Amino acid sequence: MKILTVLVIAVALVVTVSGQGRGQAAGQGRGQVPPSNLPENPTAVALPAISAQVTGPGTMYESVQSLAPGKGLANFNYEAKEYFVSGTANGQPYKTRVVVRRPANNATFNGLVLAEPMHPSGSAHMFEFTSIYGMSTGYIAIDMLIGGMQQVVDHNPERYKDLKLEPSQTNEIIAQIGALLRSNQSTSPLAGLRVRKMILAGTSATAGTLINYLPAHMVYRTPDMQRIFDGFMPTSNGSVIRQIDVPLIQVPTMLEVRGANVTSRQDGDAPGDQYRVYEFPGMGHVDSRDNVRLIPNPCKYPTNQFPQQAYMSVALHHLFQWVDKGIVPPNADRIWKDRNEKNDGSPMVLDEHGNPRGGIRNTYVDVPTARHNVPNEAAAQLIPNPSAYVAKGGMQAAMQMCGLASYQIDFTKAELKQLYGSRQNYRSKVEKRLTELEKAGWSLPVYREMILADAAKVDF
Repeated sequence: MKILTVLVIAVALVVTVSGQGRGQAAGQGRGQVPPSNLPENPTAVALPAISAQVTGPGTMYESVQSLAPGKGLANFNYEAKEYFVSGTANGQPYKTRVVVRRPANNATFNGLVLAEPMHPSGSAHMFEFTSIYGMSTGYIAIDMLIGGMQQVVDHNPERYKDLKLEPSQTNEIIAQIGALLRSNQSTSPLAGLRVRKMILAGTSATAGTLINYLPAHMVYRTPDMQRIFDGFMPTSNGSVIRQIDVPLIQVPTMLEVRGANVTSRQDGDAPGDQYRVYEFPGMGHVDSRDNVRLIPNPCKYPTNQFPQQAYMSVALHHLFQWVDKGIVPPNADRIWKDRNEKNDGSPMVLDEHGNPRGGIRNTYVDVPTARHNVPNEAAAQLIPNPSAYVAKGGMQAAMQMCGLASYQIDFTKAELKQLYGSRQNYRSKVEKRLTELEKAGWSLPVYREMILADAAKVDF
């Protein structure tokens, strides 16, 4: 019952802390009812109006707060540009914003676009989860203001005073913005660039937004009657997701896997059922490594240093390859479950080191130096000098973030010596296993330096 309690608390706290009631903190996406006003047959959406780049008054609300140190936009020669988008959806006018994160040099754009609705907590998490891979390869990331409106307005009331949208407009707004980005209109932020493929991604609450959009995906079209999105990637989510007519890769985390309702859907390759489910042992519902809300650590246990984006990017890479080149991604084992917490404290099957068995393997669990598990929990008292997010929300915010975070318990030096003998032997094992995983497609070379640097830090 402990995990259920944590999830219920987390759902309630999303409303309290972020001021948003939409979506599920645990990313389950259940209980969403598709809108009743969808057309019965494929229908072109109207293209919205879009402003010139917004440069004032004042500063732009920054929805990307949690990137790896030294891996910001400037390090990859990327830039962020903000635009206002307005139109009519569900019979009512709306005005929202879009942030485009793109290469400063058009020639380095690779033709692939990652679009996401902004999370109700005010972050573009899918960009944060994939930024090193994406910016290294030249993708464009689109951040649509769907949730988190109040945080944006509160940041700069003068700049954002005219923004307006209703939950009932969400699906049509997503479709209109997506269609605009794929159009050849000179007003599009991507005018002059050739967009080969565009996918829609989301995590936790925005995975719920994505799942609720899927019925609309089946009928909404661009003005020339093409599909708007070529694939979907819901993450930190355990729902059983409907079949659609484009590829979809779902990424439940350990928090969903250990819960009672993680998806039972099987991988598919037939038209209308192109689906993969990828589970990574070590991965938490939220990033615990670079998330500014968890720095300094407000939780009872040490925050997990598992590199969330290194493995979310594995899933994104396979989805892009699938939709762009027709390269069918590999199937993967699921994390094993015994549904018995009395034997080892987890409904997942744990190995002799306390890490989950099965799933898509990685060096952090195959050559371990720590036990990685979920959920963490808040420290008994609020820590001094917490992050701005925890300072604002107090103990409730700490409970929310820690209840969704993963943790790690490091092995002692004696245990490390017993396992590996020496630092040199340990590092050799990591490098060997990492090379094997890269060849199998389960680790991306762009993260090799980060993973080996983590291994170099381990002190015997």
